[in-house]
Amino acid sequence: MTTTDQLPSTTDLPTAAELAAFTLEAQHPATHGWMDRAERLGNLTEEHEFDVQLATDLDLAAQRAEFLNAGPAAPAYLNVWTPVRSDLHAMLSIRFEGLDVTKPFVDVSVTSRPVTRTDLPALADAARVYAAFHPPRLRFWSAAPQVDWADLDPDRRVLAAPVGDLRGHPVPDHLTLIPTRDTGRYADAQAAYDAVDAAHPHHPQEARLLSAEDLQECIDAGTMFDVHWRGEWAGYAGTLAYPQLGLDAQVVQELLLAPHARGRGLGAALSTLLARHLPDAEQLLSGTIHGRNRGALHAATRAGRQDVGGWWWAPLR
Repeated sequence: MTTTDQLPSTTDLPTAAELAAFTLEAQHPATHGWMDRAERLGNLTEEHEFDVQLATDLDLAAQRAEFLNAGPAAPAYLNVWTPVRSDLHAMLSIRFEGLDVTKPFVDVSVTSRPVTRTDLPALADAARVYAAFHPPRLRFWSAAPQVDWADLDPDRRVLAAPVGDLRGHPVPDHLTLIPTRDTGRYADAQAAYDAVDAAHPHHPQEARLLSAEDLQECIDAGTMFDVHWRGEWAGYAGTLAYPQLGLDAQVVQELLLAPHARGRGLGAALSTLLARHLPDAEQLLSGTIHGRNRGALHAATRAGRQDVGGWWWAPLR
């Protein structure tokens, strides 16, 4: 079993720009026409600079060890760039779901080429570098459709499309968005989530209400809206602007319908209305939806958003 003093060497660690090129290769073909390649690589490079730091900065590893207090010493928290197969290297990292130290997992942050099914046993073997944390599973990205990995547990899918392409879809009468002014409806939004959770016990693992602080951030950005249906408040729809998959995106933070507006086929129209309210038609409307949340996935695709890939869970023994 690999121990923390046998962590793979970072001598051959790629630069952030090289990691960005690997990540871009693994993206869905549809996304390559949505943004200038150089700009997208620049966004991905900035993102991967932190991966490089996590692989090399022992002070940061010590901070993580102190904060998480999961047991192993600081070096165990470093990312590792390791050979997996003769034609495959991977950046691995130890992560914890919701920062809960009882829920460790190994994240495949970057791979030197797209992951295939035959790579999974070798990736699982490489993940033993974090055996001290006893992670039960590994997470990896694939741009392939869900049916290609139907035997695995899905995590989140990314559904996106250019804002301008989404504006022309029909919207039901009496459904509108109004800029949110304050967090006064937050309790109503939580009650709406609670109602869905009560009816569908699996729902809390698939979606949860954004925090009041995050709601205020969207309000301050001018991209959070109250949903009104037949003159009554009926939910939230909002975004924040930041790169997702390296793409210049307005990323969905909340799409919520209150109970009295659910079951009426209104979900898809929320993406359409958001697109109409966002100022830049060249940006992407993007967001993540859990792979088991069939209703939300269906609503997003009916609105014209494309499923461009997602993360998968593979068991570690």
